[in-house]
Amino acid sequence: MKKINLLIALFLFTAVSAQYSGESRIGFTGNFHQGSIVNIHDESKGRYGGTLGVVAEIPILSGDITGSENIFLMPMVEYSMQGENSTVNVGEWGRQKFHNDYVAAQLYLKYFFAPGRNLSEYFVFAGPRVEFLVRDKRETSAQYEALYFQYNQDDVMNKIGIGVSVGVGTRIMDNLEAFLRFDRGFSKVYPNGINGVTYNRQLSVGVNYYLGGGRYY
Repeated sequence: MKKINLLIALFLFTAVSAQYSGESRIGFTGNFHQGSIVNIHDESKGRYGGTLGVVAEIPILSGDITGSENIFLMPMVEYSMQGENSTVNVGEWGRQKFHNDYVAAQLYLKYFFAPGRNLSEYFVFAGPRVEFLVRDKRETSAQYEALYFQYNQDDVMNKIGIGVSVGVGTRIMDNLEAFLRFDRGFSKVYPNGINGVTYNRQLSVGVNYYLGGGRYY
């Protein structure tokens, strides 16, 4: 919890400090996604979930330097619902649930395409991701555990994970953006797993809404 509080405090300090420069923006972000955990849980299906968080847009290179390209830092902190379900023998045992919620943070480099190329409303972004496990809800049947635990070895979870997040987006209005994003973890979700690296992944569609005025460029 101390690490999460520190993460949020750093985001707020960065966002508020940049806001006073008159060139940055802060706002809210949310998405709907399907996530899964790779190399674990036989016959698994991704969990549908969502995220809600805060985002900032901080200019680091403006058009007068880069020939009309625009580059920003985009820090983000969000609550993310992740995990998956197993449907093995679902008619007899029911659905096995492995639902894990995280507080996640990304630090993106965001690039708006140059005006005059009919692409100035579009952007790409990429950056590192760190996530902190805050809730794990496991609902399984005794029959499933008796048969599959020996293959899964999923009784221990890592509390912290790292990965990468990439995406593309478009500006709908001055204060509203839509995006498509893919997150891929590098850390093991289940450190004792014997079927390879068990990492999180998810594909999402979402929006960023910024407070205050529109983009200054």
